[in-house]
Amino acid sequence: MAEGPDPVDSMLDLMRRLPPTNVEQNVNALIQICPDYADDLLGSVDQPLKVKTDRATGKDYLACDYNRDGDSYRSPWSNEYDPPIDDGTAPTPKLRKLEIAANEAFDTYRELYYEGGVSSVYLWDLEDGGFAGVVLLKKAMTPTSPDEPSGSWDSIHVFETVERGRQAHYKLTSTVMLELVTKQNNKADETSVLHEPEKKASEQGWKSSGEITLSGSMTRQTEQDWPVHEPTSHITNTGKMIEEMEMKMRNLLQEARSFLSRDIQDLIIAQVYFGKTRDIVYDLRSMDDLDKARRQRELQKELVGFIKR
Repeated sequence: MAEGPDPVDSMLDLMRRLPPTNVEQNVNALIQICPDYADDLLGSVDQPLKVKTDRATGKDYLACDYNRDGDSYRSPWSNEYDPPIDDGTAPTPKLRKLEIAANEAFDTYRELYYEGGVSSVYLWDLEDGGFAGVVLLKKAMTPTSPDEPSGSWDSIHVFETVERGRQAHYKLTSTVMLELVTKQNNKADETSVLHEPEKKASEQGWKSSGEITLSGSMTRQTEQDWPVHEPTSHITNTGKMIEEMEMKMRNLLQEARSFLSRDIQDLIIAQVYFGKTRDIVYDLRSMDDLDKARRQRELQKELVGFIKR
């Protein structure tokens, strides 16, 4: 008799089809359904990083599956778990010394590149004699008014290191999770050049305001060899790789953001002047043939171009 699909693979396949904005709620729901696979699921699904405060030092740190032991999380600053546990996993004294230096180095990196936010570095030993680690970076944008955008940037850089004489081989897997929420308040009597009669919010319905949420993640991998002169060389080497990777991923996201911004701008213009956002969305999601969809997009662009004149 053939075996059924692996439950973890099925859950991961489901997660790829669910909205990324609700990843935490979806993971918790799946854990309640299949509690026996909680560790496998938490170790396979990247979730937005949580900010916690070290009670011993007062410094903020990031919590994820890599510094979790049960329901407790280890702080990179004091090396203590919160809530406290007696037999929590911790790096060896030699690796802990390197972890402290790495946290100080990437704290400077965070301040230079992010101008705020929170960073954390966690290291652990591998069975084959090498070691691995994760560099976490998070920057949240908090709005000061209801009309300002909000969002967050989460970087998770997992690396493995294997020394080969005076060289070390590094394998880096980087994931960036980005969320951006923008709000558009439309006032027909102020923005419309057609000078339509003023309508109450109840008459405008869903057209009175709009919220656009963009979220998703991107993962990239790379492998490189670097010389090792002393233990702290690992910090320099991984720092170069992470810096290069983040620059590449930022450029890719910038291109995607520019492309999406043009589409969003067209949608907002169409909403303000024609109130046809609902029809446009239906057109964009239509299952008709590509030629018909292309003609509809061309007509939309002609209309928007006419309005911009």
